[in-house]
Amino acid sequence: MSILKFLGLGGAPATSGQGDTDTVHRIAAELDRLDPDRARYVAAFAYILGRVAIADREISAAETLAMERIVAERGALPEAQAVMVVQMAKSQNTLFGGTEDFLVAREFARMASYDQKLALLECLFIVSATDDTISLAEDQEIARVALELRIEHADVVRARLARRDPRRTEPAPAESAARRATSHRIA
Repeated sequence: MSILKFLGLGGAPATSGQGDTDTVHRIAAELDRLDPDRARYVAAFAYILGRVAIADREISAAETLAMERIVAERGALPEAQAVMVVQMAKSQNTLFGGTEDFLVAREFARMASYDQKLALLECLFIVSATDDTISLAEDQEIARVALELRIEHADVVRARLARRDPRRTEPAPAESAARRATSHRIA
């Protein structure tokens, strides 16, 4: 995206009437069989996964496979569609990364419930730990995403601690609904 386009001075505006960024719109267009809101959600989810994967300037094959598995499972997509979504998200991160990051996170924050944000946070740690370590750059990017999504610090710490065993590839058991209800009240 050019700076002129971002500022709305040249060509089409950077976002459509519904607040989509160009990145989310491109990925969502590939998912036209899904409900448009669901497609935008999956697109933003995949983009944010890619954002953390590329934080250390490289997306490994293991990170790609983890992203594909997560997108297929969480997005209830066939494997082929999940692969396409992840590849597009990786490309968009490579091409437009810093420019689109906040916009996509802001859109995801509007679409997602707090529990969905926590699920994404867990997935970010899963992807970043696929090489048996979470780099400082990946950890810092996860912290930025959590801040942009307004996830409480205590929940970030819980998710990080659940990833202490980097070989763990499944999300941690969910807390009780009563505990979650009292632990993250955001107006």
